[in-house]
Amino acid sequence: MGCKKNEAASTTDTSATPFFAKGADVSWLTQMEASGYKFYNASGAAMECMQLMQTLGINSIRLRAWVNPANGWCNNADLVTKALRAKRLGFRIMIDFHYSDRWADPAKQTKPAAWSGYDFTTLKNTVYSYTYSVLDTLRSSGVVPSWVQIGNETNDGMLWPDGKASTNMANFAALISSGHKAVKAINDSIKVIVHISNGYDNTLFRWIFDGLKNNGASWDIIGMSLYPTAANWQSYNTNCLANMNDMVSRYNKPVMICEVGMPYTDASACQSFITDLISKTKSVSNNNGLGVFYWEPECYNNWEGYTLGAFDNNGKPTVAMNAFKD
Repeated sequence: MGCKKNEAASTTDTSATPFFAKGADVSWLTQMEASGYKFYNASGAAMECMQLMQTLGINSIRLRAWVNPANGWCNNADLVTKALRAKRLGFRIMIDFHYSDRWADPAKQTKPAAWSGYDFTTLKNTVYSYTYSVLDTLRSSGVVPSWVQIGNETNDGMLWPDGKASTNMANFAALISSGHKAVKAINDSIKVIVHISNGYDNTLFRWIFDGLKNNGASWDIIGMSLYPTAANWQSYNTNCLANMNDMVSRYNKPVMICEVGMPYTDASACQSFITDLISKTKSVSNNNGLGVFYWEPECYNNWEGYTLGAFDNNGKPTVAMNAFKD
């Protein structure tokens, strides 16, 4: 769905080593900097965070987009600022549309306040116009992302209640299609991702993507999150690989791990987890495993209460980040 013949061929071309995204979502970066946070390499030298990521093997940056966030962070202006920084360093860029004023995830998919009274036709049209507008602003600034997520961890759809998959899969599919059309209107080369958490859960993925396919939705890549513990990462990775291969064969679409994380105190286990996951993702049939992204690895010193980063409390990367080095 939504993949032209020449695009499909590119995912199965084994004549050259394809680009494999080793990514980091650093959407909190400007807010952390404004709060006085600094970042250091293993030797203790201060470095700009994205440059530091580059030295650690990261080649792609993921950035979230919120519609009207209360404090301004991750709004359109902040998104452009971070995207330009990433582009200047040569990163490939992923934009993650939450279609909310705040966090959207499996537990909550809250409409932006400004959209709350819209009927479904207006909501669907607004997904198109908002997606197009944000990407057009980026394009005008010289940034064309490689990937765009239509929704974040949409395990049960998005823009509830209208787009809740368990009550109206057709509406969810229509919203995905609106976003997809907007992305392709900006640049047909941008790959559209539908992103679901719990990459080990094949039943969930079949339910969502069967539902989208049966309702005529279009997408290019199946995105996954994976957040294991030091105790269960091996089984998570094994099940995730089986799920990735099933998605490729069932829907003829490539797959990508859009988010991973583990407590920073389990850095050694996290390094093993990511090293193994990168290897497994690269092993997906016909080069259809496209990359692995760490979610907010730069978080440290209990930033926003988040403890699944990959930096220690002195602002230096832990050994977990070594998994991304060649």
